[in-house]
This record gives sequence, C-alpha cells and structure tokens, in this order.
Amino acid sequence: MTDEQKAAYVMAQAALLNAKIAAMVNANTFERPGDKKYTEADFDAVIQDFQVLNHNYLIGFFHST
Repeated sequence: MTDEQKAAYVMAQAALLNAKIAAMVNANTFERPGDKKYTEADFDAVIQDFQVLNHNYLIGFFHST
C-alpha cells in the first residue's frame, strides 16, 4: 500500500467514525432527557471499534512498508 493509499484509508475510517457518532448523537436528540438511546459507554465502544485511528497504531501503519 502506498503512502497515499494509507492516508486515504485512514481518512475513510475517520469519516466512517464521524458518521456513526453523528447518527448516535442524532438519535439521542429526539429522545426524552432520561431516555437516551445511546450512553457514554456506547460512544466509547464505537471509538474502540476504530483502533486504526489510535495514535500508536498510525505511527506503525505509516512506517510499515
């Protein structure tokens, strides 16, 4: 994978993460204050699903051949 392809992959993963978080925020917007569909733990879990965006992973990813 070229450096440009690696960068495109990371950008696509970041866009997907942002879209998922935005959808969760939107779903919570229409719930009553005590009845949120997604909790803080749910948001943390989504972020954990995207370990490709972890700083240390990215350093290794871009230094790999």
